[in-house]
Amino acid sequence: MNTEIIDAGRDTSGGYRVDVSRGTNVDRVSSEWFSRPDDERYLSLDDLFASVKGRAERSRTRTVESAAIRVEAHRDNPEKLGLVLPGTDEPVAPTHWSFGQLSSLVGAPAAYLRQLPAPLAGINLQYGLTNHRAEQIKTMEVEDGRAELRAVTGPDYGRIYDHELVSAVQRIAGNGTGDTRWKVPGVLDWSTGIYNPRVDVTKETTTLYASDRDVFLFLVDDLNPIEAGLLPDGSPDLYFRGFYCWNSEVGAKTLGIASFYLRAVCQNRNLWGVEDFQEITIRHSKYAASRFAHEAAPALSRFAESSPAPFIDGIRAAREKIVARSDEDRQDFLRKRGFSKAETGRIVETVLAEEGRPPESVYDFVQGITAVARSKPQQDARLVMEGKAKVLLERAL
Repeated sequence: MNTEIIDAGRDTSGGYRVDVSRGTNVDRVSSEWFSRPDDERYLSLDDLFASVKGRAERSRTRTVESAAIRVEAHRDNPEKLGLVLPGTDEPVAPTHWSFGQLSSLVGAPAAYLRQLPAPLAGINLQYGLTNHRAEQIKTMEVEDGRAELRAVTGPDYGRIYDHELVSAVQRIAGNGTGDTRWKVPGVLDWSTGIYNPRVDVTKETTTLYASDRDVFLFLVDDLNPIEAGLLPDGSPDLYFRGFYCWNSEVGAKTLGIASFYLRAVCQNRNLWGVEDFQEITIRHSKYAASRFAHEAAPALSRFAESSPAPFIDGIRAAREKIVARSDEDRQDFLRKRGFSKAETGRIVETVLAEEGRPPESVYDFVQGITAVARSKPQQDARLVMEGKAKVLLERAL
């Protein structure tokens, strides 16, 4: 089977028709897209790498005793609070994030302290540091016009720098703008159902982000769609590969990589028609750097270089595995897998409406389950139902 599609399903502009009623909807990238200001948006991996690498080069880490930190505040500047760390006379300014970490260390409510004038907040924070059981902590400071304290973590915090993740992505994706098969995604035209993979990378369309506390990247291989069977009208069911990854070198989140197949990305950067979602997460524990080097980075490379054949074969097997030929079979199949009578009815009705016939194969049921899951208002209920669909598909292999 030729999985690389050149003409099938394409329109004259170079885009191709997709059916986003299938698979699941993932809004993680959209959440990032909505929340990022312009100064956190980058137009290429080179620009992103230069920013986070330069920041790391201006930073230093050290381990100090928490009780030895001195808090400075000035009555003539009630907005300014500084921290003098052991071994230096010059104060560093805590960022919003590191102030919260330090407050949490001594059990002080950061949100309350931020509302106080700096001298009063400083008195409370100093009391906490002095009277709290002394602990070793790892600090991360950066020099960028002024000295800032970026992070306060435990001494065994396993820092993976943001630039290390970006560098790993660059090894498979180049600049992320089309010099390799991996690139910032195109956009779905809802009025025509055509997905256009060729969209200029701008501050509005980019999916490469970094802030003072994290980095997030999303790239796709949408110039090389893959056919995985046919739609009810006989046209090809087209997918492409995608992945997103994230990290925080200051302890704001884990490191993670998610890979999947999808059918489209819309203007708001929602992912549509997602299948075969796989995720790796690594906590920043003592051996995090080793796990990144031996587990996460190689997994990203394997996915980037892998053949889609196993995914295509799995879809084909699910399509060919007939498990129900009567209404009674359909009821039994779903009820034995934990679906309620009402859910069973909605799943069957959904497949009938979308396919023009009731579900028969494992693939039919999986598509019906995921479609009903998308209508669930509660995220937990939606995830449970999508999980059942994933297990059903995996067992068809």
